[in-house]
Amino acid sequence: MVRGTVTLARAAVVVRAGAAPMWWLGIAAAAAGAWQDGLTGQWIGLYAGAALFLVVSPAVYAVRRGRVLAQARTAQRAGRGAVLQDRAVTVRTWRRARRWWLAAAFAVAAGSAAAMPIAGGLVLAGAGAGLRVKAAWLGRWEREQQALLWLPVDAVTARGAGTGGSGAAYLRTGIAAGDALPGGGVRRGSPATV
Repeated sequence: MVRGTVTLARAAVVVRAGAAPMWWLGIAAAAAGAWQDGLTGQWIGLYAGAALFLVVSPAVYAVRRGRVLAQARTAQRAGRGAVLQDRAVTVRTWRRARRWWLAAAFAVAAGSAAAMPIAGGLVLAGAGAGLRVKAAWLGRWEREQQALLWLPVDAVTARGAGTGGSGAAYLRTGIAAGDALPGGGVRRGSPATV
């Protein structure tokens, strides 16, 4: 058990935080590209984008899964002094720390339509879909183990946060702790304690 006061953010929420903006920015970029012929034409761009979507989604889902599982199995129990960060605060912190990266990704995806319409947007949307599926996979693990995985809040803005790449060790609590369900979804009702 880790003692002392530490503020924790849910690992699954951190993983899931990027899914929605990447998905919707990708869809917006693909829709904008649909109005252009580009160098390849719309149909080639659409087929290439669909193929890339099917490659990128599983790749994002698969990356660092082994490291996540290894860290999850060795996670120590959080102490009673742990402060559990609200789901909304974790999502807002993650997105704020990466807002320029998300804007740049959208600009590249939209700009790529000049060469190959739609494809860049579907790549970005595929990355968002992969993150969403990874959060669901993490949620299944949490339900099976009856334990939720948490990170120190300092790790939320780190590269690879939540996916085993930030270098921060996971901590665990009971399944009812916090205001997010296994997998990072919104929990209805009042949050429980550690």
